[in-house]
Amino acid sequence: MASLAREALRRQQAFAAADEAALDGLISVRPPAGQPRPEPVWDDAGVLEHTNVGERYRRLLLSTDTIARTALAGQFVMITVPPSGGERILLPRPMAIHRRHPQAGTIEVIYGVTGRGTTALADVAAGDGLLVTGPLGRGFEFPEGARTALLIGRGVGVCAIMGSVEDAAARGIDATVVLSGRTLSDLIGVADCAELGAAVIQVTDDDGSSAIPALGARLRAEFRAGPPEVILVCGAGVLARLAAELGAEWGVPVQVSLEAHMACGLGYCHGCAAPVATEPEVEGPLVCVDGPVFDAVLPAPQR
Repeated sequence: MASLAREALRRQQAFAAADEAALDGLISVRPPAGQPRPEPVWDDAGVLEHTNVGERYRRLLLSTDTIARTALAGQFVMITVPPSGGERILLPRPMAIHRRHPQAGTIEVIYGVTGRGTTALADVAAGDGLLVTGPLGRGFEFPEGARTALLIGRGVGVCAIMGSVEDAAARGIDATVVLSGRTLSDLIGVADCAELGAAVIQVTDDDGSSAIPALGARLRAEFRAGPPEVILVCGAGVLARLAAELGAEWGVPVQVSLEAHMACGLGYCHGCAAPVATEPEVEGPLVCVDGPVFDAVLPAPQR
């Protein structure tokens, strides 16, 4: 049993290393935003619902009127986790805003229970309150006049792109959304996309359809008649590289939302460096303030 656990950990570490390497030379800071970011607030948000999503995830419905009204697609919040079992969780956890309901004054957050902080967060009940800071970061933007878009998300990375699916529905943009996960029961966002009128491509590890060569071939066939005008992606470095390859082939821009461990989410701690090369004496961009959304462009071939 112990040997199986070690082998699973080894595979997980190998995948994480390969996924990180896929971002090498791919990421650059985006030009100035077309609209100003909303000022973040510190809000004691009420927990209205806390439910299971499939077998691996949990969903929070939070009452936070200002964040619900001002958050831009692709922004995130920092959630302070209450003490659990006598143990204090010192640092807040960054989480993408999955859905915004400005009229109701609520947002949805979906997360996986993976460590000490999220395990403690899973104990929070409806009726409790959570300290939430946001909205934070640089979100996604559709190019001016865009009429079609391809959005790709894997696991909880789907949450980062769902705000853009909302924006696409509001602006009449024809959105095709790739939802990727280990199994069909793991897929996040199927009902959301149906509600918002977006076309969905479901791919999973179970049947091999989520493998990068298979997904690349499927998307090239899907858009043979004409490419989308922008690609938005979150959830895996290998997906970001595939998106950049498709963007280069089709001549369309690609934006990628990066995930990172954070201590503050505001740029104070300088602990979430983005994988962007800089001069040794120059501090590089931070995922929390310069991102989480960056441009993804294939590096020029070396001669």
